[in-house]
Amino acid sequence: MPWFIARGISANAVSLAGLALGTSAALAYSQWEMWPFAVVGLLLSVCWLVADGLDGMIARATGTASPLGRALDGLCDHGVFVLIYVSLAFSIGTLQDWILAVAAGIAHMVQSNMYESERARFHRRRDAVAKIAGPAPSRNPLVQLYDHCWGLLDRVAARFDHALAQHQAPAELAARYATLALRPMRLMSLLSANVRVYAIFLACLFGNPRLFWWFEIIPLNIILIIGLFQHRTVENRLTVPENHFPNTEGSNR
Repeated sequence: MPWFIARGISANAVSLAGLALGTSAALAYSQWEMWPFAVVGLLLSVCWLVADGLDGMIARATGTASPLGRALDGLCDHGVFVLIYVSLAFSIGTLQDWILAVAAGIAHMVQSNMYESERARFHRRRDAVAKIAGPAPSRNPLVQLYDHCWGLLDRVAARFDHALAQHQAPAELAARYATLALRPMRLMSLLSANVRVYAIFLACLFGNPRLFWWFEIIPLNIILIIGLFQHRTVENRLTVPENHFPNTEGSNR
């Protein structure tokens, strides 16, 4: 990262470079029938993942985070996978596979948004931060839509944040939350882009990209549902007042 900052390379430029790497990966995967192209697609995808993490680090280090950069980062993330899905569906060419690719793409967008939102919330709560300032407002309707979708789970999970803010010992409550929420967070890490990148490669290597789409539609959706349920269960467990349950001591006397 210091190398990029010293040369004045902006976070947005890194995002666009990542998009170029992802586009190249999609082109390589369009020839997935030949395993060397699948390997090239994997290597380019890994480079894209590096760029995807680097742009955010540069933005935070240089204080150049912006609504446009945030939306651009999200667009590049989802755009790369869209290009890969399209290249795979086009290479197969049947209507059924196009429908399958679209369904997997929709599932992917929902899963990624929910996972990233849950991950960000877990890290701030672990540090006893009940709430962070919302993103800077933007007049761009696409940016507004992205911010609205990003904050959807924050609104659903607001009860625990309120409890954390009002707690007499927030660090203690945060520690209890981090311990209980670690397991569902680890489960939901299977929804990360890293897992998808390797899943695409393996499906192509085995000669059937459809395996990846079904992987997103069925197993990853099950993981999402279980992970969200477990997180909300942890929140409810920690926000129920201790006197909520009746004292049954001596009730049989």
